Amino acid sequence: MIYRLRQFLFQMKKLLFGGYETTVTNDLMLALLRIFTGLSMAFGHGINKIPPSEGFIKGTAEMGFPFPTFFAYMGAYSEFFGGIFLAIGFMTRPSAFFMAATMFVAGFIRHADDPFSSAEKAYLYFVIGLVYMVIGSGRFSVDQLIRRRLNI
Repeated sequence: MIYRLRQFLFQMKKLLFGGYETTVTNDLMLALLRIFTGLSMAFGHGINKIPPSEGFIKGTAEMGFPFPTFFAYMGAYSEFFGGIFLAIGFMTRPSAFFMAATMFVAGFIRHADDPFSSAEKAYLYFVIGLVYMVIGSGRFSVDQLIRRRLNI
């Protein structure tokens, strides 16, 4: 009886205060977040900006970018292709970097004077991009298949 109580208390401490463990469940949850975020970015935001409209290019110019057409295309492609690459876990860190950079501009420059609720999605995508820049794609991704193939 005491052994079971100790076991239960240990499991509760682990559940409440345990650190990250590399388990199949945790990797599946990271993959789920990566897939949902990537597809939301690509098909909820990026697809509508390809090709960038004149208004989008004008907005890029108003933010002070020196080559507004180039940067408008970069922003649109970062959202669409970066989102797709993030979803499948291909070149995850560079894709997350470009997505985070684009969302930084959207949140902190484009929506700088707007209420928080207008920039909230940009901040959220920015932070998720930072996370995947640091942790990479995880176990369930194209990057993992490439790592195995290259024996990295």
